Amino acid sequence: MHIWVDADACPVVIRDILFRAAERTGVELTLVANRWIKTPAARNIRAVQVEAGFDVADNEIVHRVSAGDLVVTADIPLAAEVVAKNAVALNPRGERYTAENIRERLNMRDFMDTLRASGIDTGGQSALGTRDRQAFANQLDQLLAQSRPTSRRD
Repeated sequence: MHIWVDADACPVVIRDILFRAAERTGVELTLVANRWIKTPAARNIRAVQVEAGFDVADNEIVHRVSAGDLVVTADIPLAAEVVAKNAVALNPRGERYTAENIRERLNMRDFMDTLRASGIDTGGQSALGTRDRQAFANQLDQLLAQSRPTSRRD
């Protein structure tokens, strides 16, 4: 498993959780953003800076992701492309996007965009709280545990 992070909008506290998990497990972690992002001095953690522009970082992630990889993103269209490539998408609040729920999330996103375009104030998400961070950390731990090869004893 390789973890890809849509880092332009990823909260610092979530990046810190990812850094600790990558250092603990040795899993490869790559942050993709259109700006420079500081990473710990670890051989398995790196950042890729892409050109500025609409969906440039998303497109880079889609280009690089493989089946079985994990992508951390709050971007629902990116999550849909990731799921279509048989990779796992997880948002910073700990919600896992799946083939079963991604269509509903896309429809709701499009509906909310339509409301906002017509001048209706739809509000926004609440600030990332302790429960959200814990839900993210729990989901990440589960996914990392599932990806570890099982050791075989003869």
